[in-house]
Amino acid sequence: MAREFRDLAEEYAGKIYTFARYSLRHKEDAEDVTQEVLIRLWKHQGSIEPARTATWVMRVARNLVIDQSRRRQARAALFAQGADVVELAAHVASSPGPDPAGRAQLREHLEAAVTGLDEPYRSIVVMREVQGLAYEEIARAMNMPLGTIKVYLHRARRRLRESMRTEIKDV
Repeated sequence: MAREFRDLAEEYAGKIYTFARYSLRHKEDAEDVTQEVLIRLWKHQGSIEPARTATWVMRVARNLVIDQSRRRQARAALFAQGADVVELAAHVASSPGPDPAGRAQLREHLEAAVTGLDEPYRSIVVMREVQGLAYEEIARAMNMPLGTIKVYLHRARRRLRESMRTEIKDV
């Protein structure tokens, strides 16, 4: 028995929006991508295997983010103009650790570090660390081999650690 569309929309809308928000500069663009993914999910829900719904949703979201970026004449590498990583930084800001002022400063440094990641590293980090997708789901969504996803995630984490290393000492 297929799940109700309302349940699917509630489950995936936040994930889609967060991914699109990380990837695009404008809140409105992220909302547009979210709406379009949900429309496509509604149209195709009967033909998607329930076990592959998350992968399907993230692949469609990623493709629409790319399309949106192209429409905006973003000729440079996708996301190079900087993305809003407020959601990721909020995770840091709410975690235990330094005083609130220190967390805010750490959040700013984290935003800069994530913004500095090139594609596909940024998408993989967002899908894994923020969205909580399994490696296999990310591989299917990105249409890449599982081993490549693991290597790219390892490299992205290393780059983030290197970027943050001096900043954490100062906080």
